[in-house]
Amino acid sequence: MKDIINSIKKYESVKEIIGPLILIEGVEGAKYGELVEIVQNQESRFGKILEIEKDKALVQVFEGTTGLSLNEVKIRFTGKPIEFGVSPSILGRIFTGFGKIRDGGPEIIPEKYVNINGFPINPTRRDYPSEFIQTGISAIDGLNSLVRGQKLPIFSGSGLPHNLLATQIVKQAKILTEKEKEKFAIVFAAMGITFEEAEFFMDEFIESGAIERCVIFINLADEPAIERISTPRIALTAAEYLAYQLEMHVLVILTDMTNYAEALREISAARDEIPGRRGYPSYLYTDLSTIYERAGKIKGKKGSITQIPILTMPQDDKTHPIPDLTGYITEGQIILSRSLHLKGIYPPVDILTSLSRLRDKGIGIVKKTGEKLTREDHPYLASQLFASYARGKQAEELAVILGEAALSESDVVHLNFVRKFEQEFINQGLNENRDIEETLNIGWRLIKMLPKIDIKRIPPYIMDKYWKD
Repeated sequence: MKDIINSIKKYESVKEIIGPLILIEGVEGAKYGELVEIVQNQESRFGKILEIEKDKALVQVFEGTTGLSLNEVKIRFTGKPIEFGVSPSILGRIFTGFGKIRDGGPEIIPEKYVNINGFPINPTRRDYPSEFIQTGISAIDGLNSLVRGQKLPIFSGSGLPHNLLATQIVKQAKILTEKEKEKFAIVFAAMGITFEEAEFFMDEFIESGAIERCVIFINLADEPAIERISTPRIALTAAEYLAYQLEMHVLVILTDMTNYAEALREISAARDEIPGRRGYPSYLYTDLSTIYERAGKIKGKKGSITQIPILTMPQDDKTHPIPDLTGYITEGQIILSRSLHLKGIYPPVDILTSLSRLRDKGIGIVKKTGEKLTREDHPYLASQLFASYARGKQAEELAVILGEAALSESDVVHLNFVRKFEQEFINQGLNENRDIEETLNIGWRLIKMLPKIDIKRIPPYIMDKYWKD
């Protein structure tokens, strides 16, 4: 952060300190969102203005208010919003959730300072997402494909391996177009994680060499909850710089958005706001949208920002406010299944409840131009795998009720298909990086278990080319 310690104006009318908030009276010329410096005994803390009413200002303190005294604290309004210093040298570095260097490396000389709140993208300037990003995960690449400029969240639950999946995507994600590979970067932001989890993430990224193309922000669980409010915004500020200034294609992974929402609820309660659903602030939807909507492509800009927010659903409840509102803003969701996890399947992606609304825009071949995004059979094969898996799951439910002996011959075939599909297509090793060709070839091998009469979603010319006995 910029050195903003100059002359400090003392406000004698620090009225009250409540939790992480300070109420100040006699304020002139302050603005909403302005960065504030709080000094006591030559130690500085920082905060921002949450509310302004006449001569009163409500300040949110990032480091918490523990130890502050009404009689000794001094306040200075900087006249500037919270900013993050950006430069090409942020690549390969690890920061705190507030943008301070965490990895012990050398100081970074910023090229410029940027407001972390960003600026809304003009809807008329948005470009439609249309290019495939390969994650190396068959359940995502094959059936719920990620498209450059998309926001595709992962809905998980307590105890499910979303952290493992996040690190695997960071290590494996890439763009297929040769000329774009060198311009691919990843911004990873972790909020409210334990020290052990932070060590795991850092060790994995450093050992795999993925750290060289990453910018990492880590906010620990024992650090002030208020820092979590800034973490995703600082991460997205770094992503916007890389994408729109350095013309890179950036994948942003935010975990865990549930911890972010809990911090937001904590601040809302301290402000005595009227709560909304389950105690979360009524503006939760608006707040989340200011994060998610910073993904996308802009016409005339070569770079792009793709988002994978990860959130844990309390009690695995998809109707909980956090996943519910997230689903309204984003373009689909990847849902992790506890039942698949208990079967020992990794990653436990629930195929039937997962969805990528932009999948068909980023796979196959573009008819107008002939541009090859993945492979011509991809959209047809994905559709058939979905249909066959759904029918097999219906047969599985019948088998539980009636027993397998009561199933028809076709039902038995589809039931066997489901078991093979889960073990060979969805299930893959933690370090198994499958390219899209391998994923599609596995799909064809499994489809051949079914009689041709049941293959109704693949056109004959595709069948003739790829169905090889």
